[in-house]
Amino acid sequence: MKGVMRFGKKGKLSPWYIGPYRISKNVDKVAYELELHLELAAFHLVFHVSMLKNCLRDPSLNVPTENIGIQDNLSYEKLPVQILDRQVHKLRTKEVASAKVLWRNQYVEEATWEAEEDM
Repeated sequence: MKGVMRFGKKGKLSPWYIGPYRISKNVDKVAYELELHLELAAFHLVFHVSMLKNCLRDPSLNVPTENIGIQDNLSYEKLPVQILDRQVHKLRTKEVASAKVLWRNQYVEEATWEAEEDM
């Protein structure tokens, strides 16, 4: 278990954490209202077009959102699923080992490099 992340940490609902959701109506030229699940009722339903990703045409690419595990305080546990790669960065006086980690509810393209001592 890496840690606990909060959706409201930066004040935005980042599209790579949850989705996809259907657009219910066009509010403005650059704003859309989305149909969110009941567990996400604390969020404002209107999003700017810059916060949205394009629609995934292939249904097999959709990330399931039913088992995200959001608690009442809008946080979730960031759990590692798989280590995709390892590397060692050589600094002047020490070596830092890092691993490319695939997290639960994320795509492979969104895997992050983390220090192995933090894992």
